[in-house]
Amino acid sequence: MIDPDAGTGQLDRPRRRRRFRLRDLSDEQREHRRRRIRRRGRRAYIRSVYSLPSLATLGNAVCGFGAIWLSILDPTTLSNDTWTRFLLQNHFLAAAYLIFIAMLFDVIDGRLARFARHTTDFGGQLDSLADVVSFGLAPAVLALKVFHDFMLESNPNLPPVLTRLIWAIGALYMCCAMIRLARFNVSNEHGEQHHFSFLGLPSPGAAAVVASFILVQQDLIEGPDRTQFVHHSPMYNLSFVMVCLLPALVMSAGLLMVSTIRYPHLVNRYLRGRRSIGRLIVALIVILLFVIVHRYTLAVGTLAYTFWGPLSWALARIRRRAASSPQT
Repeated sequence: MIDPDAGTGQLDRPRRRRRFRLRDLSDEQREHRRRRIRRRGRRAYIRSVYSLPSLATLGNAVCGFGAIWLSILDPTTLSNDTWTRFLLQNHFLAAAYLIFIAMLFDVIDGRLARFARHTTDFGGQLDSLADVVSFGLAPAVLALKVFHDFMLESNPNLPPVLTRLIWAIGALYMCCAMIRLARFNVSNEHGEQHHFSFLGLPSPGAAAVVASFILVQQDLIEGPDRTQFVHHSPMYNLSFVMVCLLPALVMSAGLLMVSTIRYPHLVNRYLRGRRSIGRLIVALIVILLFVIVHRYTLAVGTLAYTFWGPLSWALARIRRRAASSPQT
């Protein structure tokens, strides 16, 4: 009979690992080990960056939510907090600027995902959901509130049909933004090399043209002192015209998002790679204008980009018809 408890001390004792010494390795093995450690460290660093694109995307959504909240605030609310009073007095301006900050987050999250080499379907879906809030819902709510407050101050007895029409235009813009983003998700190809043009106006571009238009309108009624806002003054009349054009602009931007007109990717097509001195001078002039009068520069630039698509499409059709017509 063999005692089952006999010799278990030798069997149960944990096996001691042989101490690893670098001096026992050859030069080639040491270099291979150093490279392997560096690769592991690099992979660990990249894994630690995976959460940054999602955080940037959520920052985009938070900015859109903040723009909606600031749009519906009542400026006559009393508060003891300095920041709250400032935001209440300039709630439309703050909401428009938050939309532009959301665009910065939208650019950053894509760059971070490509830097981490970790573009996933989850990140794409999360980005589209954030874009619906920031570039679909927030601009529509902001435009509705600006039109509603300005028109009620000018003419308190607005017909209900007009207010319902303006609401329907805002809802149309939001639905077009959702359709645009859903179509982009279906046809999107991963990789920066595939993004040299967009089918339809991009949702950040549509939001930018609405927000910049409101920035200019608010700048016209501000003046050096907010007490200078007088009815029937030249600035008031120009601001009134801009508010009247705002629904048409919102509807046009919404319909252009779901159109089949091609829009260029400005960064990938015109700013990357080697470019001529002329384009460098133009970019410098745009930057200087942005520093001097950023609101008007944004408005002119976004309007030009928005309606560049329809104009180029119309010119292309005219040229095709002229080329196909029989020569006399």
